[in-house]
Amino acid sequence: MTVFPTRVAVLLTVLGAGLLSSDSLTTAQDCCCSQSHECDSGCVSCCCPPTSCCDLWSRSAVTGDWLGQRTAMAERGIVFDADVTQFYQGVASGGLEQRFRYGGHGDYVVKFDFDKLSGQEGLFLQLRAEHRFGQAVNLDSGSFGAPAVLANLPALDTEDLILTNVVFTQALSEQFVVFAGKLDTLDGDMNAFAHGRGKHQFFNTNFVFNPIAVQTIPYSTLGAGFSILQGGEPVFSFTVLNATDTTTTSGFDELFAEGVALSAELRLPTCFLGRPGHQLFAGTWNSRDYIALGQDPRILEPEVPIALKSGSWSLRWNFDQYLVVDSCNPTRGWGIFGRAGISDGNPNPISWIVSFGVGGNSPLPGREADRFGIGWYYGAASSELGPFFNPDDGTGGELFYNFAVTPWFQVTPDLQIINGGVPYSDTAVIFGLRGNLVF
Repeated sequence: MTVFPTRVAVLLTVLGAGLLSSDSLTTAQDCCCSQSHECDSGCVSCCCPPTSCCDLWSRSAVTGDWLGQRTAMAERGIVFDADVTQFYQGVASGGLEQRFRYGGHGDYVVKFDFDKLSGQEGLFLQLRAEHRFGQAVNLDSGSFGAPAVLANLPALDTEDLILTNVVFTQALSEQFVVFAGKLDTLDGDMNAFAHGRGKHQFFNTNFVFNPIAVQTIPYSTLGAGFSILQGGEPVFSFTVLNATDTTTTSGFDELFAEGVALSAELRLPTCFLGRPGHQLFAGTWNSRDYIALGQDPRILEPEVPIALKSGSWSLRWNFDQYLVVDSCNPTRGWGIFGRAGISDGNPNPISWIVSFGVGGNSPLPGREADRFGIGWYYGAASSELGPFFNPDDGTGGELFYNFAVTPWFQVTPDLQIINGGVPYSDTAVIFGLRGNLVF
């Protein structure tokens, strides 16, 4: 699966706190306590003394501070983050086949701050290596979208460790950054309640990003762009990418050989009723040649030319809006979200799509670190697909609850009900269990 090239995570890291994002900083310190919620007298954050950093259950990473070396490396400008996400998921009824499968995904990120390393102000480098293992239930479910998108990345046909992200970012001011390299595009289409790279929030493709742009934007390929920031957050990003996916290769041998892909994304912060939110507007275009829809597969023989269609585009929108915000921690709360998108309908097999739902941090007392979500989507298949492959529109819903067992280990039960649109497939009931372990 592919999605959009906005380097939100990188850019927030760059301007918000140098190389140390909030998650990375916690990982480096390994000694943060929970916040006090005595809001009448003011909110006070506490931090454990260094001697408590050895506490296995309160540290943010299971491997701890590496005898102080993790913190020392961060102070010198090198931050290492790693986690493994595992899935046990299966079709209980309906779909194309009823069975359970085990699979997973490893994610390893190294960030370099060259200001600290060499005195080059505003220059950063992020490396990301990924691999998948085991099996997924995509085909069993009878759905064109993945019931657990992360179990399919970075590439379905290999379990090799793949370098999907090599991104240099240069901050030219506090409001403007440029970036270039091999871009893993999954951090785009950000949404507070329906994104999380498929690790901590929803499983299903339709709630991790908007699949309307899969046709036009590769998952990992060479590219460059810029972002305008406001208050440390990117509000506008523009990216030029190689037209084809080069996840498993460097991509230099085929750079722009088949065309170019463009993406523009505007994400505006809002404050309705005094509560934070975002409105995102984006568009993508790819100039390469695609196989046109609606062809009779019986005539696709060597002597019969295949009809091609040049270029494809998509437009999309999403929003998130907090309804309840923790008065002690403005990043904690819950609210509503939604997505919508349209495309050319040929060669894009999805004509339009919508999704919406509720999600965020758990409202249960004492479980503020937990997350929950419930969502529904509808995807309309293109009318150009023709009589020989004419899927129904896809619909589905998902419900999950993410238990924060410790800061470094989370367990998520999940239920999905999907009518995926694949011919001869009944409505699938899919149960799943996800575990995320932070190293």
